[in-house]
Amino acid sequence: MKLSGNKPREGNFIIQYRWWIISSTILITLVFAFLLPRAEMDPDVDHYIPQSMTSRINTQKIEEIFGGDEILMVILETDDILNKKTLERIQTITEEFESLSGVKKVISLTNSKDLKGEDGMMIVDPAVPEIPETSEGWSSLRKEIKKNKLAMNVVVSKDFTLSSIVLILDKDINKNEIVQNVNRVLVDNPGGEKVLLGGMPYIAAVVSKAMSHDILVLMPLGLVIMLVMLYFFFKQKRGVILPFSVVVMSIIIAMGMFPLFGWKISIISVLLPVILIAVANDYGIHLVANYQELAKFEGIKANPLKLSIRIYQNLKRPVFITGLTTIAGLLSLLSHRMIPARQLGILAAIGVAVALIMSLLFIPAILSFMKKPLTGRKLNTVKKDVVDIFLSWLGRLIARFPGKVLIFSLSITVISGIGIIFLRVDSNVVNFFPKNHPIQVGSRIIDENFGGIQTLSLLVEGDLKDPDLLKRMNSYEEKISRVPGVGSVTSLSDVIKEISKVLNDKGTPEYDKIPAKREFVAQYLGLYAMNGDESDFEQLVDYDYHYGRIIITLNNIDNQSVKRVIENTEKITKGDPNIKILGGSAYINLEMADLVVKGQLYSLLLAIIIIGGLVSLIFSSPTAGFITMIPITMAVLFLFGIMGFFGIRLDIATAMLSSMMIGIGVDYTIHFLWRYKVERAGRLNPGEAVRKTLETTGRGILFNALSVIIGFSVLIFSSFPPIRFFGFLILLSIIACLSGAFLVITGILIIWKPAFMEPKADIPLK
Repeated sequence: MKLSGNKPREGNFIIQYRWWIISSTILITLVFAFLLPRAEMDPDVDHYIPQSMTSRINTQKIEEIFGGDEILMVILETDDILNKKTLERIQTITEEFESLSGVKKVISLTNSKDLKGEDGMMIVDPAVPEIPETSEGWSSLRKEIKKNKLAMNVVVSKDFTLSSIVLILDKDINKNEIVQNVNRVLVDNPGGEKVLLGGMPYIAAVVSKAMSHDILVLMPLGLVIMLVMLYFFFKQKRGVILPFSVVVMSIIIAMGMFPLFGWKISIISVLLPVILIAVANDYGIHLVANYQELAKFEGIKANPLKLSIRIYQNLKRPVFITGLTTIAGLLSLLSHRMIPARQLGILAAIGVAVALIMSLLFIPAILSFMKKPLTGRKLNTVKKDVVDIFLSWLGRLIARFPGKVLIFSLSITVISGIGIIFLRVDSNVVNFFPKNHPIQVGSRIIDENFGGIQTLSLLVEGDLKDPDLLKRMNSYEEKISRVPGVGSVTSLSDVIKEISKVLNDKGTPEYDKIPAKREFVAQYLGLYAMNGDESDFEQLVDYDYHYGRIIITLNNIDNQSVKRVIENTEKITKGDPNIKILGGSAYINLEMADLVVKGQLYSLLLAIIIIGGLVSLIFSSPTAGFITMIPITMAVLFLFGIMGFFGIRLDIATAMLSSMMIGIGVDYTIHFLWRYKVERAGRLNPGEAVRKTLETTGRGILFNALSVIIGFSVLIFSSFPPIRFFGFLILLSIIACLSGAFLVITGILIIWKPAFMEPKADIPLK
């Protein structure tokens, strides 16, 4: 339909095609809603980094030879492991673990080996040949285990209060399934020991469960909070339902993109619904706020059809521009090499784009059907509320003391920015959980008593029976083991030396030494094969004895510690033609930390360049882009400084802060500049224009910022500390960006009077 008695105006198409706009919006949303059940989760952090990374390439090459390094550890804790009930339980669950699908090998106290020599022959016995019946038997067993290098600090702790059961798993095993099966075995075989699990498969299973919790809890909670917030802002059903419906539809469409693109939901992706709850309602809030402003001004003469067109005409450019800058900020995450960060940037940008289009079309189309837009009171007769009073006071304060306001803002930025020197990076997935969480507790026990769960692997290529090569490997082991942060170092040379201690008398030249000739090494290995099981070495050497590896376990996985170990390892083995590559989970985590830092810097620079350029084009002035970036840069310095002071580290979640903050926070400055330009065109002086802008558009900006703050506040209920920290930091960043728009930008406009804001012609205020 067309508006009778009016000349065709921009925006009339919304009324003409309103039924089509409404029905197509709902239909598209339903299509994506049907895709949602197909979305899958991926809790494995190793999948978050590109296949092209050196650490990933090297680790995959090593895994092709020796199989995966997926290790699940079960820790039993009691006053003394050496008691009948505990050993019987260890023996039973070891046997049941060995029968589980996907388990390649199980190592425990009851199936570990003990090498002994007798009459020049080697005997390979179990570490626990039988469960003793007498105190003398228990005492003798304790002494034997203390001497057994294959058991001590591997499957039993020095004080005999802890015993580990190590499950070596197939590479592509379903982690949730294996953890469930392990827990089932433990429940079916109860005991008095305290049980803890450790290792990446266990962490992945817990992360998966926590992700499900966050998706099921955070999104509904965020939506409920948003409903309450919208009612508080507008005191009207339409002010609640319309922005709310836009948010829900944008979430459905964005989340439906996961199965459509063949992507999986990651730890980072859990943020997507919350981001859209916090951001996607901004455009609807501005439209509804302007609708109320116009309806109050026109009173009983207000016409729903005309109002729907006018809010579109008034806000299409600033809303589109702010939406574009938010999308640009989110898309700057494409500069991250971390896969989920790029995916989140794309999907969040799609969700914001959907919300932007729906806000400009769907909301006016619905409002056009509303018969009574508001009360018949005029705008100048409506009593000011506390928000109006605050904004009016702030406008007068800034107009009177612009220089002092700027100095105050700059001082806060400089003082807080000092904290950047204390900022650290953390890529350790264990720190996704509180210190008292079983994952943290289990990891500390493993690090302190069993060498650590994260490893580095040196691939050795050559004749692994060559004494010279074995001696070099042994030398490398001794040197690497002295590097701080190293828990243990193991290779085939250890096995050969242990065999030499069995076959030779103590004090002889051959005792605890690599044999001088290759045939002696072959004899040692042959003797072991006759009495033991060659598969005991499968993690250290391949079947043809052409490839071997030196396994380094780390008991300190702080990034600086891991970096020190890698640098020392490369230095120690430098120039050896038989040492081919370095890989392992610890190396992958270190490179992930590097990705976090580079991703943060690249996305920050990209966001500043793109958004600064967009603002320059919007206002046809490079000065506009420069001025807009001043408060944003101050907010970034403030935020990272606070992180440094409070010990909040950069991780896979917080590394996305700057891009998101710039994309969201620049909206406040753009909305302010847009309205200020209109007020200056109406021949108000800078101080009056600032005050008028704060009293009008400032209200929508404040509501916008509060909606983002409240939307992100639900993240404090996340299962992951980094996500909770992200929520806290995004609140600070939005406050910083809002303060920049209200304090820094206003001071700059009043003091410097930039040319692009100066009036050129009278423009009537709509």
